[in-house]
Amino acid sequence: MNDAEMKLISDFALKQSGIVLNESKAYLIESRLGSIAGKHGFETIAALARGLAVAPLSVQRDVVDALTTNETFFFRDKTPFTLFEEVILPALAARRPADSRLRIWCAAASTGQEPYSLAMLVLKHRRLLAGRKVEIVGTDISPSALERAREGLYSQFEVQRGLPVQMLMDHFTQEGTSWRISKEVRDMVRFAELNLMGPMSQVGPQDVIYCRNVLIYFNNETKRKVLDGLGGLLRQDGFLVLGAAETMIGHTEKFVRADGQRGLYCPAGGGAAERLRA
Repeated sequence: MNDAEMKLISDFALKQSGIVLNESKAYLIESRLGSIAGKHGFETIAALARGLAVAPLSVQRDVVDALTTNETFFFRDKTPFTLFEEVILPALAARRPADSRLRIWCAAASTGQEPYSLAMLVLKHRRLLAGRKVEIVGTDISPSALERAREGLYSQFEVQRGLPVQMLMDHFTQEGTSWRISKEVRDMVRFAELNLMGPMSQVGPQDVIYCRNVLIYFNNETKRKVLDGLGGLLRQDGFLVLGAAETMIGHTEKFVRADGQRGLYCPAGGGAAERLRA
């Protein structure tokens, strides 16, 4: 694959998914697209690159799926889930009427560990929520990741990465060498395919948005577009959670950082950040 063919794939990935692939990612392209080329009848990855722009939608979807990074695990990085328990849920429980419905969106949910982690915490804090209904939606650009998420079946290695033993015992059933998450937890989460480069309106207004470890793959223009889109869906007293390495600085004016809370943001002018300081 020469530089021109590498650029064809990089340009395609940027346009379709916002993912930036520079020369250092050539190894990733070659390792992930070889099987896709063969599956669709292309003799080489170079041939796939040259034909990608006019290839059928099924080919293009498979390429985007293959280039997507689906690294995730239960309760990843801990802090965002501590914030959910100690800051976000108490604040929403205090602000929302007893008969209200709380809506949580996990963007780039991958194979489901993040939304399922939040669902388990919702069950843990049922008394605090006092009967309030909670809806969780997990979206991703990858159809294969979403298929696994809906199935809710995880390997021994996957449940050992970050999942507390007590939650494994409470919410999973062993099936051979794998573990299936309970129907109670699965029923709390709805999964849907969504490309953050396109319209986001299908998810509707949200009280909490988790969009972690996504912006790091985008250029500045795409970051601004995505953050502005999230800002249009988050309620004025809601919360946005980003990854530890991600920042708003220079990308949008729609959010303000919650003082002292790493990765936690509130809509600018909504008063949520100020109420946390009070």
